[in-house]
Amino acid sequence: MKTNEVLQKDVQDALKWEPLLNAAEIGVTCKDGVVTLTGSVNDYAKKSEAEKAAKNVAGVSAVVEKIEINYSSWGTTSDGDIAREIISALKWNFQVPGDKVQVKVENGWVTLEGELPWNFQREAAQAAVRHLNGVKGVSNKLTIKAETRDAVEQKDIESALSRNWSIDNEDIAVDVAGSKVTLTGTVESWYQKDEAGRIAWNAPGVERVVNDLVVEYDYALMD
Repeated sequence: MKTNEVLQKDVQDALKWEPLLNAAEIGVTCKDGVVTLTGSVNDYAKKSEAEKAAKNVAGVSAVVEKIEINYSSWGTTSDGDIAREIISALKWNFQVPGDKVQVKVENGWVTLEGELPWNFQREAAQAAVRHLNGVKGVSNKLTIKAETRDAVEQKDIESALSRNWSIDNEDIAVDVAGSKVTLTGTVESWYQKDEAGRIAWNAPGVERVVNDLVVEYDYALMD
């Protein structure tokens, strides 16, 4: 198992490797696999990217994100301006049916609400917002209402997992209850956990995915 010092350096190096990030603004502390990020950045996209970069480092079991967003005075944007930019961004995003997304902005914090037929549209809506000036955070409350009423096929999800080269599906259990899919078991990285969740969401008829996969690193492979 990595020591706290080694894991801290690995996370710091991962942050430096990302072109979007200025690593000097972000502090990293580690204890028993739990990484805490502190400091400040000047937009929400950097805050999200820092969390993602840390989460993908081998040995990280959890990320506590305490990064603040500090916009310069000249970059201050009103809630009304942010809302108009979001509506425009969603309108021009071919992946998102913008007429189905309701937007609320309060002190720079954006809330997205409504129903969409696919989870990739839900994620695309949030991605369209995260780079906009003035955004301090996003609460994605969009829900999925599948267009098809066909039963979700457990075997189809299991087959899709087995086809993915990056996932060892032998330790993953798939349970289907109506339109809800639950994933349990273990994977070897956060990437595999996220990828398994993405694959489950791609099944027709799925309206909810509970990703309870536990990340267990094979430290022997990291020595």
